[in-house]
Amino acid sequence: MAERDESESRKLLGRLRAALAESSAGQARLDRIVRLIAGSMQAEVCSIYLFRDADTLELCATEGLMQGAVHRTRMRLGEGLVGRVAQAGTITNTANAPAEPGFRYMPETGEERYSSFCGVPIQRLGETLGVLVVQSKSQRELTSDEVYALEVVAMVLAEMTELGAFAAADVTPSHRQAVMIRAVSGQEGTVAGHVFLHEPRVVVTKATTDDPVAELSRLRDAVDTLRFQIDEMLNKARGLNGEQAQVLETYRMLAASRSWLRRMEDDITSGHSAEAVVEREQTATRNRMAQVEDAYLRDRLHDLDDLSNRLLRILTGQGKDTGAKMPIDPVLVAKNIGPGELLEYGKAIRGIVLEEGSVGSHAAIVARAWSIPLIIHAKGVMAAALNGDPIVVDGDQGIVHLRPDEVVERAFGEKIAMQALAQERYSSLRDLPATTADGQTITLNMNAGLMADLPSLESSGAAGVGLFRTELQFIIRNKMPQRSELSALYARIMDAAAGKRVVFRTLDIGSDKVLPYLKPQDEPNPAMGWRAIRVGLDKPGILRMQLQALLRAANGRPLSIMFPFVAHPSEYDAARAALDKVIAREKILGHCLPESLDVGVMLETPSLAFAPAAFFKKIDFLSVGGNDLKQFFFAADRENERVRRRYDLMDPAYLGLIEMILAKCAAGHTPITFCGEDAGRPLEALALAAMGFRSLSMRPASIGPVKNMLRRIDLAAARELIDSHRHKGENPRAALKSWLMVQGAL
Repeated sequence: MAERDESESRKLLGRLRAALAESSAGQARLDRIVRLIAGSMQAEVCSIYLFRDADTLELCATEGLMQGAVHRTRMRLGEGLVGRVAQAGTITNTANAPAEPGFRYMPETGEERYSSFCGVPIQRLGETLGVLVVQSKSQRELTSDEVYALEVVAMVLAEMTELGAFAAADVTPSHRQAVMIRAVSGQEGTVAGHVFLHEPRVVVTKATTDDPVAELSRLRDAVDTLRFQIDEMLNKARGLNGEQAQVLETYRMLAASRSWLRRMEDDITSGHSAEAVVEREQTATRNRMAQVEDAYLRDRLHDLDDLSNRLLRILTGQGKDTGAKMPIDPVLVAKNIGPGELLEYGKAIRGIVLEEGSVGSHAAIVARAWSIPLIIHAKGVMAAALNGDPIVVDGDQGIVHLRPDEVVERAFGEKIAMQALAQERYSSLRDLPATTADGQTITLNMNAGLMADLPSLESSGAAGVGLFRTELQFIIRNKMPQRSELSALYARIMDAAAGKRVVFRTLDIGSDKVLPYLKPQDEPNPAMGWRAIRVGLDKPGILRMQLQALLRAANGRPLSIMFPFVAHPSEYDAARAALDKVIAREKILGHCLPESLDVGVMLETPSLAFAPAAFFKKIDFLSVGGNDLKQFFFAADRENERVRRRYDLMDPAYLGLIEMILAKCAAGHTPITFCGEDAGRPLEALALAAMGFRSLSMRPASIGPVKNMLRRIDLAAARELIDSHRHKGENPRAALKSWLMVQGAL
């Protein structure tokens, strides 16, 4: 760009800054801005369109169009040239607007006189806030320098819109509006609280500069700091696996890119501040990411996005530790979060909302253990939320209400109050058995994975721990735990159980549970790949170490061990043989062996249900892992929201599979438990008990509602109702629900 153009661009930014600094009302500011831009661009028309809601743009200020159209002219996203610019997030620059596809004439604006059109999206970090438009009577396309100047102005407008500079113009900043986000439920429950951001977004408050030389120096110093930080991370990563070092090498290469730095330096010469040009680069990167399908290119663009974010934090000083105080009712909002980071927050967290995540992620496991609502795939929540914002998390429906209005707050307040009353009622049942009206007693166990879960054993009224997930202790560490550490932990768990049975499931990693220090496997379908007992048998040293730790932790007490994801009897035989070798070795070493030892398996694949009768006779117990079994039975990935809700525990075919498994266990006199999310849902728990399960294992918070249901119904009558429908190929869910309502049990 020529020196004159750069100077004119800086002059325009200077005038804008002066207009924005005035104490005039928001509408007066907008009006002054469009006059300044029209005059500077020598255009007859300059207009600013901002989003009224997620799908509607509104003309908020204009120089050249009819003033009566302001705040009256609206268009849907994708409608007309303005709507197309907003939808695509790209610039439209044409000499003959009426000839463009999608052109829409708005008669109240009087724009029929203007032929040329240039629309530039007003964007911030990939989010389009509106459109800046200039129009002229003469048929001409703007030059690249003129378009660039409009991009510069649009970025300043984006910052000012978000900071509330135009609030008095009936343009509410998006961070003050009520927002509802439809997402995916990772854990049921409803909670109201206030936002606590795991990694708050950087707020750029200084968009322009009068001293480009000083800003260039700031930018270069910040880039040097960034490169130093990456070198430091590389030095630390050399002792870890090669993949981490490879990622950081890519970061270092990108941070050293001259073209990346040159683009930002060029923007500074036009009058931008250092942080503004970095954010502009980040916005451009995110726009490219949204349009690129190639996975490798997307990864590289994601790396650039992350580098820009790191650079912004260096320039603004807005690190992760912002000094923001955690509210008394915090709902954690994050793009994603690891189990170690989540555990650092502790049980003070009321709920969790993630932009990414999965129903089987580490965060979901911890959320279920803590019985707190979790929402995943909440697109845009990080951009929309600020620390301290009121928030309602509806984990039952998978909906987030950010800054809810009074009607929503009141409705959810009543719902939460009713849930609290129900919990009081459930607590009164804590010491009573789950005995049905026809005298059948169901043993209700809890699932756990952390030492912090054990207090729930007494408070929930659980009979024992039907599943202790040992992998969490591996996942939250940066290196493989020592045998002595595991032994001490398992001993503390058994101490805390105070004689109640704890079933320890051996390491269940793979699929969505990845150890940071174990080389990841590049598998097209990890849920059906190298995981759980398959890893243990292929890595006998890990399995042996864990079995030794469990035997030593028992120290003469009864011990129950369960092998996960056994798909074939031979896998159980191999795992049991490994355990027998460890027992023999422990005996030689003179260590105290368990008083009794129960060794079982978790049935999670349909194949094991068809194992011969001899298999069911030789195992000590069996636990049906309902979450995986259902997804494999229906070939429906439980991480895929499009298909996972289509399939139901009460499907006649699935109930037939369960009936067959129960019959085989009964014939072999093999104790059987159902473990999974369905066990903790009262209606499903009733169906399982009616089919024949006398032991269920679930999250602690579900024990009260399930016990309350079971104590009020006749299992034989429920089974008769279920059979009458499933034998006709009908799903009995609706009929069972209606029957319970008639019984007054729902």
